[in-house]
Amino acid sequence: MSNQILWDCHMHSSFSADSDTSMEDMIREAICRGLTGICFTEHLDPDYPPTPDNEIFEQDLDGYRETLFRLREKYQKELQIHFGIELGLQPHLHDYFHELLATMPFDFVIGSSHVVHGYDPYYKEYFKGREESACYREYFESILENLHAFSEMDVYGHIDYIVRYGPNQNKYYTYERYQDILDEILRTVIARGRGIELNTGGFHYGLGEPNPCRAVIRRYRELGGEIITVGADAHGPEKIAYDFDKAAAILADCGFKYYTVFQNRKPEFVKL
Repeated sequence: MSNQILWDCHMHSSFSADSDTSMEDMIREAICRGLTGICFTEHLDPDYPPTPDNEIFEQDLDGYRETLFRLREKYQKELQIHFGIELGLQPHLHDYFHELLATMPFDFVIGSSHVVHGYDPYYKEYFKGREESACYREYFESILENLHAFSEMDVYGHIDYIVRYGPNQNKYYTYERYQDILDEILRTVIARGRGIELNTGGFHYGLGEPNPCRAVIRRYRELGGEIITVGADAHGPEKIAYDFDKAAAILADCGFKYYTVFQNRKPEFVKL
């Protein structure tokens, strides 16, 4: 099947605090959608601040691994299932994450910025009494702080995650407005041999764009970026492979002839 993305490399199940869906239900839906493979990337956000809804981002890593390996064997003839993690990066967590990655046999590691100096932009408190543009810039600066502290991930996740939750979302957000800091992020990612992801969550958040937006993806390619994974950031079965037809078109338009899948922390390039 040409020009179609058949791997969803960013998804969550009930092993993540913000999902109620069983891992097996996610797998069954991926099979129904005709995917070749998926990668679970359950949240691991140590030192996550208290939230208005009392969300606790703890992770049962042993239970997660055991369940995934059991289900991978059960469905091995129908779907390839990879073992991933989404690390909620903060600079002071670098030693913890380094030790974790030395001991857990992940296929794929996403490093993401969720918490910015003690606040997650998912919650409105982060924006209270502040200019939206200043909040966005602080978020991007925090990505650089994370990259300078820790760069052992495979890709940096949803680089402009913050625009999903801004008071005006992406009404006033453009790559050009933040080009200086975004270019520095992209150059740093490339210099460290890492990649980015095209996260179609932006479409199901109503942005009309993926995360990061297509202009950032195009710039990443112009700067020499090669590694790019694709994931829908699904927390329930209805979002698996969400708008992957749009993702394929964006990648092609930005100059990519392939997307990337990681196995045993090694990139494999899959032709579009």
